[in-house]
Amino acid sequence: MSNMQNKSKTFLDRFLDFIEKAGNKLPDPAILFLFLMLITWVLSALLSPIDFGAIDPRSGGELRIQNLLTGSQFAAFLANMTGIFINFPPLGVVLLAMLGVGVAEHSGFINAGLKFLLGVTPKMLLTPILVLVAIVSHTAADAGYVLVIPLGGVIFYAAGRHPLAGIAAAFAGVSGGFSANFIPSGIDPLIQSFTQSAAQILDADITLNPLNNIYFTGLSSLIVISVVWYLTDRVVEPRLNRNVEVDENMDDIPKMEILNSKEKKAFWFAFATMMACFTLLLIWAIPHDSALRDSVGEITSKDAPLMKSIVPLIFILFWIPGLVYGFASGTYKSLKDIVLSMSKAMGSMSYYIVMAFFCALFIDAFSKSNIGALTALKGANFLRALDLPAQITIVGIVLLTAFVNLLVGSASAKWALISPIFVPMLMQLGISPDLTQAAYRVGDSVSNIITPLLPYFPLIVVFCQRYVKSTGIGTLVSMMIPYSIALLVIWTAFLLLYWTLGIPLGLQSTYEYVMVAP
Repeated sequence: MSNMQNKSKTFLDRFLDFIEKAGNKLPDPAILFLFLMLITWVLSALLSPIDFGAIDPRSGGELRIQNLLTGSQFAAFLANMTGIFINFPPLGVVLLAMLGVGVAEHSGFINAGLKFLLGVTPKMLLTPILVLVAIVSHTAADAGYVLVIPLGGVIFYAAGRHPLAGIAAAFAGVSGGFSANFIPSGIDPLIQSFTQSAAQILDADITLNPLNNIYFTGLSSLIVISVVWYLTDRVVEPRLNRNVEVDENMDDIPKMEILNSKEKKAFWFAFATMMACFTLLLIWAIPHDSALRDSVGEITSKDAPLMKSIVPLIFILFWIPGLVYGFASGTYKSLKDIVLSMSKAMGSMSYYIVMAFFCALFIDAFSKSNIGALTALKGANFLRALDLPAQITIVGIVLLTAFVNLLVGSASAKWALISPIFVPMLMQLGISPDLTQAAYRVGDSVSNIITPLLPYFPLIVVFCQRYVKSTGIGTLVSMMIPYSIALLVIWTAFLLLYWTLGIPLGLQSTYEYVMVAP
């Protein structure tokens, strides 16, 4: 029987099974990050004497590998270890958000909300709605990682579907579709600023619009939703149902029980409280001189206090309604119950904290070594030296970015390195900086979901382990590879079609270079 099943498996099934088994044979993720850090140290010592002849476009100086095994570097590592861990960006984001979400979850508010949502949402539309919410979450910085992705698992489980499929779909929307959004976000002006600086190397008078890709990223949302919807329902979830059993006795996961009258009243009371909080926030944010806006009145820029307050707002907007629901429904009897809910939420994060410690040390070492930066720079120079036709170069930028993204996670850091090479080069071929930036943003998104170097990757593993304790890096990577490959191929083809049709990529920038058709 087993042999017949193996023969009936498709090539994709056998490939993903191999990835999963090989990946899960790796050491525990925390130990894996420790080993990667040690390997980085050794490589930095071996490569540091070599002169690669690379000039860092960010500083204008020589880019060399930094030896991390010298006495001064190791002393600095020991002195800064506490700061490296505490200042690891995802750590504070995750823990603060989970304090608020934990109250909303353990009080029963999220459970009640999911039951209401599943009652009004057709089961066949559950996946696309989840992906849509995941894409919109880009507007709120990293909120999707700590809020939408775990809720994806809870929603699918409550609906009788495989919870890991819900996590995979949400992860694909939040991270794999990172550059797909029809709502402006802080990443738009951040990326545009590097593109403009690179374009001004060739034309000092050029000015780019911060939303120079907004039409393309908006229409890309439809591409991402369609691809993730099809793969989740037709490929990923059927495979999970065949191969991955959900653990039993998970009492803390919502069940599809009907709300009683007291719970219904408590839910609507808590929901009204949440809407009141949103309304007050809007009233505060709308005035042009609001304290939530930046110095020039923008509300979505990276410097706007509102954008910097997203995670604290998540805490407040879940903590207060969770508290209201808990007391209204009778789940909470005293204030001590609130503290216990928050403690329980932190208890579930203990494994993540351990992984985050080693992940923070590795990412810091890898960044300081300049290995990733040198890889990006050499790859960009190699692609330029090939002197390929413009449309093939565009595809090359997507592929190079997707590869480098496996090593350097920061979107702005990668673009700061390679934009001074690609933007002026393609401008001389009549290709607009806007189009070059769009190609970069596609490549920067599609491989996020398969690289353990993504700072939030360990967190997604923890979310999966809530349902399947044996989940490892291999399980998660094998789930996400179909999304990564499909998005790479289809999204790139969409960009080329978009270019051929001559559709504007976004709001008009001021320059003489036009987006020529291939």
